[in-house]
Amino acid sequence: MFSLKDNEKSYETEGRPRTGDRILRVKTGRHRRRLRIVPNIPGILRFFLDIIRDTPFFPLLLVLVVLWLVSSLGVYLAERPVNEQFYSYGHTLWWAFTAMQTQGANSPGPITAWGMLIGGIWSIIGTVIFFGVIIATMYAYYMIPRNRRHSQAIIDAIEYNLDEIDQLSVDELNTLKDTVTSVVNRRISNIEKSSQNKS
Repeated sequence: MFSLKDNEKSYETEGRPRTGDRILRVKTGRHRRRLRIVPNIPGILRFFLDIIRDTPFFPLLLVLVVLWLVSSLGVYLAERPVNEQFYSYGHTLWWAFTAMQTQGANSPGPITAWGMLIGGIWSIIGTVIFFGVIIATMYAYYMIPRNRRHSQAIIDAIEYNLDEIDQLSVDELNTLKDTVTSVVNRRISNIEKSSQNKS
């Protein structure tokens, strides 16, 4: 049960309300969804902005594109003199794209030893990176906000306990000290990791 005192945002989570406390009542009814005919353009843009800012999508995509271009060039240079299928670099790019997605549109493929070696390595690495980009982006997108909400709940609890520090017992003060120490140490390690990654 929550209570509000003197229009301040101090919350009690245990015990009974005292005389004079105002009770905050929360409706738990089901929210009705509205049918949208027009797409939510700001929501879509916010989604893509979150993907760009909070996930490893662009660095992984850049690695994938560079490997695609380099392996296509390798297959093109190895196969151009002997294989009519690879008559242009653009057609070799298309072959490498289909090989990456395992679509099967890449037969017969390279016929020279170097072309088969480069094409085989590209097929395996390209497929792994292609699906890895998708999985890593979705994982990061759905996990980062949950971590933020959890951290915000811890910070709110610390702020509440600091406001009520005079009424805390020794055990509660020790728990508060341990929690603050762990939050601060985690933040310090995150800052050190990010500074090491930048340098």
